[in-house]
Amino acid sequence: MDSRTMLQLSHMSKTYCSDAGSSVAALDGLDLTVGAGEFVVLIGPTGCGKTTLLNIVAGLDSPDAGEVRRANGLLPGRNMPCVFQHYTLFPWRTLLRNVTFGLEMRGTPRADRLAIAANLLAKVGLTGFEQAYPHELSGGMRQRAAIAQALATEPKLLLMDEPFGAVDDATRRDLQQALVDLWQEGGMTVLFVTHNIDEAVVLGSRVSILSARPGRIVREFRIDLPRPRRRTDGAFADQHLRIREALICETGKPDAA
Repeated sequence: MDSRTMLQLSHMSKTYCSDAGSSVAALDGLDLTVGAGEFVVLIGPTGCGKTTLLNIVAGLDSPDAGEVRRANGLLPGRNMPCVFQHYTLFPWRTLLRNVTFGLEMRGTPRADRLAIAANLLAKVGLTGFEQAYPHELSGGMRQRAAIAQALATEPKLLLMDEPFGAVDDATRRDLQQALVDLWQEGGMTVLFVTHNIDEAVVLGSRVSILSARPGRIVREFRIDLPRPRRRTDGAFADQHLRIREALICETGKPDAA
């Protein structure tokens, strides 16, 4: 694996045992390489193994076969956090103290971690809410805070599992743009799971399509559209259509839902 590669998955397979006692293959011989600084979006039908793949990369699960190779210094739980669809904030801590949590665990001096957290909350549009508790905020605001929390420790690889799936369309678009801005500013690598083609084209520098279960990468698209990306542009619509047609061809479904 060369120095420009952040993550490499080779011939990775994973099988689970169902409640009925039968074997269910989630992944089968999956190969994926993610370069440093890429924004890679995974899309595919429900049950194709997208979340399983992300859990294995995050170190929350292990493959039955194959190899997971991470860049030197890339450690699960330290510099490759995961943001889920349902926010993972601590309800008893304010937003500011939620964002500082990882820095506290690292022993970052108090003044430094407070400054870092306040700066990140400002970047995700939460200035003035530093002392609010999660239950006092909307779902979109909580998800903004979860993103700030994940970015506080300056991750090399950010893992995201349908993080905007539970918010309304307007909030979703705001969060998408905020994420792109932070990605461009910080130079981190992002591996993002979604079932939404529109979101994949808005966000990704590359879109990888997973087959129906068991999952494997069957098509990839390089997205070279300029940013910010406008859904009304003809080139955006063309890219959207190409991915939709590929999903129909590879999975038999017109979208990934």
